[in-house]
Amino acid sequence: MSDLLRLATAGSVDDGKSTLVGRLLYDTKSVLADTLDAVHRASADRGLTTPDLSLLVDGLRSEREQGITIDVAYRYFATPKRSFVLADTPGHVQYTRNTVTGASTAQLGVLLVDARKGVVEQTRRHAAVLALLGVPRLVLAVNKIDLVDYDEVTFSRIAKEFTAHATALGFPEDAVVEIPVSALAGDNVVERSDKTPWYSGPTLLEHLETVPVEPDPHDAPFRFPVQYVIRPRTAEYPDYRGYAGQVAAGTVRVGDEITVLPSGLRSTVEKIDTADGPLEEAAAGQSVTLLLAHDLDIARGDLIASGDAPKVTDEFEATVCWLAEKALTPGARVLVKHGTRTVQAIVTELRNRFDEQKLASTESPGSLGLNEIGQVSVRTAEPVPVDDYSRNRRTGAFLVIDASDGSTLAAGLVGAPLPELDGVDSCTGGGNSAQDSHALVSPGP
Repeated sequence: MSDLLRLATAGSVDDGKSTLVGRLLYDTKSVLADTLDAVHRASADRGLTTPDLSLLVDGLRSEREQGITIDVAYRYFATPKRSFVLADTPGHVQYTRNTVTGASTAQLGVLLVDARKGVVEQTRRHAAVLALLGVPRLVLAVNKIDLVDYDEVTFSRIAKEFTAHATALGFPEDAVVEIPVSALAGDNVVERSDKTPWYSGPTLLEHLETVPVEPDPHDAPFRFPVQYVIRPRTAEYPDYRGYAGQVAAGTVRVGDEITVLPSGLRSTVEKIDTADGPLEEAAAGQSVTLLLAHDLDIARGDLIASGDAPKVTDEFEATVCWLAEKALTPGARVLVKHGTRTVQAIVTELRNRFDEQKLASTESPGSLGLNEIGQVSVRTAEPVPVDDYSRNRRTGAFLVIDASDGSTLAAGLVGAPLPELDGVDSCTGGGNSAQDSHALVSPGP
């Protein structure tokens, strides 16, 4: 079992995400004393008799003032069984891109619903986004169970409805777990509650400590987008030529054979440099400088790879999550940012649009609007080395950028299929459908 789990929270506004995360931090004693003192003072200033645990997560001043989460808040905590990197993501529709940023590296998603409201539009939207991003496991935390008098029937109804939706999106039934919790009171978050004797499953923390995790990205084929070419040209280093960047996936060792893409040139890793000295190997997430045995023509935007190299192509299909007010139409000229390379591109075709509320697809839609998900065909002005997203999240994701002002229009997943809609009829023709997503704007901590 891995000793690290990456997870992300999601849910609708006011479902209690930040309070739940704060409860996890508080009850696992993962909060520094001065931070806790500041929360006690801020809570007292608001006239509260107990600490507002959401303040442990909502770090921006605007978040504290409005009482909502805006940015992704990464928190780190640990128990004797496992360490955790947790992304508390926004629930408001307008901050969807931040939600997907936090979820893009998650191995597990924790979706919250208010027990009084049940599964709502934003719940279904976030479940679809997590399915699209390839998050393999879900927890439905039915929060505020105390406000429905710990009613088993209410919990069972919500759990059944959500499981049906999640399995329709492609999640196996054994990958979805439902837990009745009260983040405010602490029921079934870290400690088991005696107020839900009808619930025999794990607490949230027990599940987080024991859930299987997906293979580590270190096990994936080596991928290294070149960010800078370093040539100091000093008396001490007259012939130094290094290629700096962050290892996106896999592991590289001194002596490994590599391929530079898109050129296809080959060489061997001669040295791995860091600010703290040379290494014999480097793994996903580490920032290093590679020195090669041969003097090759390598520039920013190239990809150094080993093992089963990604395909180099100027045409590919992808699923995109549109984030701009201006609609996407066939023939749109854009920039595609893949890794450290940015190229001109055309969206040649809108193949279909997915409605995550109705679990239906519209073939050949005329456009994609704000927060809509669809499959498209893309042609780039230059060949780019791409992996399928299902194979490698980091080199299978890209951004769509407006060439006129540099704003982000969408995020895309190469080759990512939309969910199989078993038993759900597709519809054809025009019309508007659903809402949301964004993908891998940043890899997170």
